[in-house]
Amino acid sequence: MNMLISDRCRVFWLGLVAPVLWLGSPGALSGQTQEHWPQFRGPEARGIGRGTNLPDRWSATENIAWKTEVPGRGWSSPIVWGNRVFLTTAVNRGALEEPKKGLYFGGNRPDAPKVQQEHKVICLDLSSGKLLWEQSVHQGPPQGPIHIKNSLASETPVTDGERVYAYFGNLGLFCFDLEGRPVWSKRFEPRAMRNGWGTAASPVLHGDHLYIVNDNDVESYLLCLDKRTGKEVWRVVRDEKSNWATPFIWRNDQRTEIVTAGTDKVRSYDLNGKLLWWFTGMSKITIATPYENQGLLYVSAGYVNDSQRPLYAIRPGASGDISLGPDQTSNKFIAWCQPKGAPYNPTTLIYEGWLYVLYDRGMMSCLRPATGEAAFERERIPEGKHFTVSPWAYDGKIFCLNEDGVTFVLRAGNKFELLHTNKLADDDMCMATPAIVGDRLLIRTEKRVYCVRKPASSSKR
Repeated sequence: MNMLISDRCRVFWLGLVAPVLWLGSPGALSGQTQEHWPQFRGPEARGIGRGTNLPDRWSATENIAWKTEVPGRGWSSPIVWGNRVFLTTAVNRGALEEPKKGLYFGGNRPDAPKVQQEHKVICLDLSSGKLLWEQSVHQGPPQGPIHIKNSLASETPVTDGERVYAYFGNLGLFCFDLEGRPVWSKRFEPRAMRNGWGTAASPVLHGDHLYIVNDNDVESYLLCLDKRTGKEVWRVVRDEKSNWATPFIWRNDQRTEIVTAGTDKVRSYDLNGKLLWWFTGMSKITIATPYENQGLLYVSAGYVNDSQRPLYAIRPGASGDISLGPDQTSNKFIAWCQPKGAPYNPTTLIYEGWLYVLYDRGMMSCLRPATGEAAFERERIPEGKHFTVSPWAYDGKIFCLNEDGVTFVLRAGNKFELLHTNKLADDDMCMATPAIVGDRLLIRTEKRVYCVRKPASSSKR
């Protein structure tokens, strides 16, 4: 089924993210194991599918339950609550320069695109792909320049099952109920980003509050908002320049804290904005999202032209400065550090006892999460080329989607084994990390959303 969302219906990068609690399962599809996927990389931002009978083979036509054309350009990931799929896009009125794939210099654009943009929040039906509603939140010229590979809708929305919160970095935050009725909105003053690359860090949700990190080249801050009203609860000024990493709500045995990855420092705050701990020693550009596994926090930054590309594992309970000294790779609160182990754009993945690192230029490493010891390092993915999307996992397999729309399916484990590849259409540029819910995989490309699912006959086996 191929559908078009029309107006009549009214990043080099960046797979980004927002951890929230899974609050139940209203609206589940009949007869399926239903999970919500309320932010980038799903529950607790780990990128792991828990449904049964999930697909591991597909093409632009094989195992496709539906595909829906999406106007405009947006690299935000789809999120799912019950039978509703939410995503954002920026529809241009005029010619927009086509993004070039891969890693390269020369993608900076000093001036804003000379087009009119309409920013939209879109809701699709998970069963059919039909448009349930769409809301236009802003029309006008772009608020500033963006990198040729970025979009004006790169921040992934987040939902708590009652409302959906859509953030457009230099524009504002817009709250709707699940039926598409506006609840509140909050505008933000545009801030200049490094090299005019635009924004990408998504909001995170915890309890009654939304948290936003806006690291820019003018005035950076961490902001806490009341999710019911959009009113500011508190704001902390940050001594940081531009970053693109979404914060992470770390619920550990000792406390709940807000972890922010930055170029100058990784910092953690309590829920009232008080600084708890920090460390220096990151890459010059920070994009990947922190996450937790088995009591350790994993933080990475790996700008490809930087000699320092660290991957850290952090123990809970720290206070003050926990930075490593010269030639150190561990201390009381830093369990281990691989000084050159991190990727640039993708977030790393822990699955079935192993930590997988997908590098932008088409290589994979596998480490022990507790120690950082390598099982294999930088194995070349044949014809992998360029990766921006973060890897995901289910059914004993690791999935790596490149910018050309090719997914490389690897067997999970401590030995590198490529099982097969799945290719979408030739015009499917991919920079948004998929969502996994029930027995369905949702892949957003530059032009459309695919719902990948095994046929009903095979689902019953």
